[in-house]
Amino acid sequence: MPGIAYRPLGVPEVLRFEEVDRSEVIDHVYHLRDGQLVLEEEHWELRGWPPEDLPGQRAHLRECLDGGGAAWGAFDGDRLVGIAVLDGRWYGRGGDTLDLYFLHVSDGYRHRGIGRRMVELVEQRAREMGARRLFVSGLPSRNTIRFYLALGFGRSEDADPLLTGREPDDIHMDMEL
Repeated sequence: MPGIAYRPLGVPEVLRFEEVDRSEVIDHVYHLRDGQLVLEEEHWELRGWPPEDLPGQRAHLRECLDGGGAAWGAFDGDRLVGIAVLDGRWYGRGGDTLDLYFLHVSDGYRHRGIGRRMVELVEQRAREMGARRLFVSGLPSRNTIRFYLALGFGRSEDADPLLTGREPDDIHMDMEL
């Protein structure tokens, strides 16, 4: 997207994640039923970041970077409008999977290729680190899951329990790199 600058982030900038407006009205949600993704009507409204989640989120983002991960920001001028964080810790039976732990694009900036570009940056770094798979735990909204499917992710058949246990209601997806 013209006018959007992408750059790596250190811990202080990653902790600005609250600047990203994650507001979204969701009317369709995927559920896993008998091993199949089933889209159902459900109404959710996300507004801001739940205050009770912020300390844990900050701690986990630090752990991702302290564990050898990386983060990128998408900026419109000085405004952080997108953020992606690759957890540097290894997962999976073969220890060959990295986690796209965090990806958010501000309301008003979605559907402009920002999320796609940020996932490309994460994929490139994961390959450089030697990963064979990239995992993501996706909010089960129609937009989120279709986004990841369009990028080549599929439902994870053999995800690491440490990853799936963190967000058991999400749709767990991965892709070969």
